Amino acid sequence: MKKRIHDIDLFRKYPHEVQNELFQNLISTAKGTEFGKKYGFGDMKSVETFQERVPVAAYEDLYPYIERVMKGEQNILWPSKIEWFAKSSGTTNARSKFIPVSPESLEDCHYKGGKDMLSLYVNNYPDTKLFTGKGLSIGGSHHPNEFNAKTSCGDVSAVIMQNLPIWAEAMRTPPLKVALMDKWEEKIEKMVEVTVPENVTSLSGVPTWTYVLLKRILEVTGKQNILEVWPNLELFTHGAVAFGPYRQLFRDIIPSDKMRYLEVYNASEGFFGIQDQRETEDEMLLMLDYGVYYEFIPMEQFEEENPKTLTLDQVELGKNYAIVISTNAGLWRYKIGDTVRFTNLSPYRIKISGRTKHFINAFGEEVIVENAEEAIIRACKATGAIISNFTAAPVYMESGKRGGHEWLIEFEKEPDSLPRFTQVLDETLREVNSDYDAKRQNDIALQEPIVHAAPKGTFMNWLSKKGKLGGQHKVPRLSNSREYLEEILNLVES
Repeated sequence: MKKRIHDIDLFRKYPHEVQNELFQNLISTAKGTEFGKKYGFGDMKSVETFQERVPVAAYEDLYPYIERVMKGEQNILWPSKIEWFAKSSGTTNARSKFIPVSPESLEDCHYKGGKDMLSLYVNNYPDTKLFTGKGLSIGGSHHPNEFNAKTSCGDVSAVIMQNLPIWAEAMRTPPLKVALMDKWEEKIEKMVEVTVPENVTSLSGVPTWTYVLLKRILEVTGKQNILEVWPNLELFTHGAVAFGPYRQLFRDIIPSDKMRYLEVYNASEGFFGIQDQRETEDEMLLMLDYGVYYEFIPMEQFEEENPKTLTLDQVELGKNYAIVISTNAGLWRYKIGDTVRFTNLSPYRIKISGRTKHFINAFGEEVIVENAEEAIIRACKATGAIISNFTAAPVYMESGKRGGHEWLIEFEKEPDSLPRFTQVLDETLREVNSDYDAKRQNDIALQEPIVHAAPKGTFMNWLSKKGKLGGQHKVPRLSNSREYLEEILNLVES
């Protein structure tokens, strides 16, 4: 672990050299693939040539190649044999994405991220007792690929667990046969049964699903808080959704000032960031030696047909960028759908600011997920509320009526005043987003938000109906259409 801290310090100090060397290795390795031959990787000497020849790609652009790999063809996007595909659950859309997972991406990206997470944690907390017990991880499931039964598809968490080395498997709970169960309700009950007797010192998973498990454990055991079940619990490693709105929820169920929280940025496409400092929340070190080459699209240019991308040395503080990656699994100039802001340029640290498709901009207000989460956090603090889930969408203008935003929020603890909650939500959005504020001036285009309190279990029921329980599935925070909101409201009314 100490040796790895030295390597991390190396890319902190020489980020551009590390990324350039990695780029050359990716191009050289893939020059004999069908994709590499098509775009001339063999004589490609610079990033500039790469950007000129290879177009920025959405999933739909790469899917014809990916589909062929899923059917058993090899050496298409990447030379190594591809036997696993991570089924992306970044959205709740019916259509799934299947991301190739190469041996290199498993070893040098996903596993390396897991090891670095521990290395950075131990470096920050040398008094840790983490290794005296087991880590409880909540993952998804996998199944044979419908195109080729010799390969498998599943949540990236399931792909990682299935391929863990024996030493790592011995350090975690529940056992694989439970962790990879595909029926969420049955899995929860079995997880409670097998994990309660263990000495669990750490948790990892998506906050929403982890909280569901912890609540069920308290119901079954009759305990008041999780420390009565696992007194040595000290760490929750979380990702996939911003933790801010859930922080109080976890503090209530794990009432200890010694409990630590560590954010990571891992996705189906790769492992990208780890919180490397004790005192910062939601700010992560961009990991630069994981076989991922980074480019960034300024969000104001995102909708352009052929947007200009920036390399790491060209980004600026505080701006929103869409991430573009080229990886050691054969994703080339791929838009992963996330947006980030740089909070530091030496070393490079980021905050996830949202999704390229999850925003509200029906009236030019450009509200992003980061704005919404900040507003929710402040409204909760002002009214003593604790939320478990939320979503929001526009209210379109009608004859004689102004537009606005409609929010559906499931509270774990109700606000002492819903009107006050709505007021603080609105005031915070005006404070953190000047476009929203301009549209709210004198209610010129936007009226005050409409906020509904959803009955407990609403979002879980909706995800269940869509077959999206567990794993990395999550509710879309914001949408520029009313599709999700209408579906959930109809569920509440029925």
